[in-house]
Amino acid sequence: MASLPLLSSFPSFFSLYALLSPPQNATGEFGTNNSIEFFSFDPISSSWRLLPIPPEDPPLHFLHRHSSFLSQKLPIQSLVSNHLGIIAATTHKLSPALSSPLVFHPESNSWFYGPQISTPRRWCATGSVRASEAWSTWRAASAHFTKEIGNVGYKGKLCMVNVKGNADKEGAGYDVGLHKWEVMLPGMVAGWNGPAAAMDEDVIYVIDEVKGSLSRYDGEGDCWVEVIELEQLKRAEQIAAEGGKICAVSANGNRIIVVDVREMPARFWEVSPPCGMEVVAVHVLPRMISR
Repeated sequence: MASLPLLSSFPSFFSLYALLSPPQNATGEFGTNNSIEFFSFDPISSSWRLLPIPPEDPPLHFLHRHSSFLSQKLPIQSLVSNHLGIIAATTHKLSPALSSPLVFHPESNSWFYGPQISTPRRWCATGSVRASEAWSTWRAASAHFTKEIGNVGYKGKLCMVNVKGNADKEGAGYDVGLHKWEVMLPGMVAGWNGPAAAMDEDVIYVIDEVKGSLSRYDGEGDCWVEVIELEQLKRAEQIAAEGGKICAVSANGNRIIVVDVREMPARFWEVSPPCGMEVVAVHVLPRMISR
């Protein structure tokens, strides 16, 4: 892999952060104690760096796979708002992993816990609007949807759809300022066919996980405009958007594809995860300080 695109992939104060899981244990099977590890891809050295160890009291186990559910990945809800926040996950005993959000602040290189969660969950819908975490909106959303797939902060609203992929779906937006729900425009719903993310909460990007096409939403025309179509983006599972770059997890967590949407035609390259690790989610945050 050429080093030049990776060195210039983000401004010096941004880095790629990843939640990583060891895909198999020593016997070649998915174990019940494999936990998540947190890494940052340093754009200066073009290398992965392990984040500081989170608080060990209480002990943490964020399970991504379990031998009893070979075909299913257990969700780990994370979001960013100048911090990396872990909101919900599952322990090796299949119980909620967190009683408080676990938060990492890259510019101080430190972890801390947020306020206690009244009802800890293994899963909840997460999103960020206007630089504030809105992870608790699953309560309001549950009256409208049973399976929120996309939750994206866009122009002061938390936008979501209820079905993954190209199937018929419903969509809605929660206006944070007005505290009310709005029906999503039909064009936005129709083209929301995979993982989505918003750039500065101003432009939504979505990947059609079947075609491998990356598109941006045109709010004036209520339509999606294709940016690029790539074989490497097929089966994309999650994306992040920041600094003019789209970062996508694909190939069952074995690759990260970065697309520079500021250039036309869009330029892309691959960032390989650390050897033997499976990517659960990616985010873009300020570069972690060195100590």
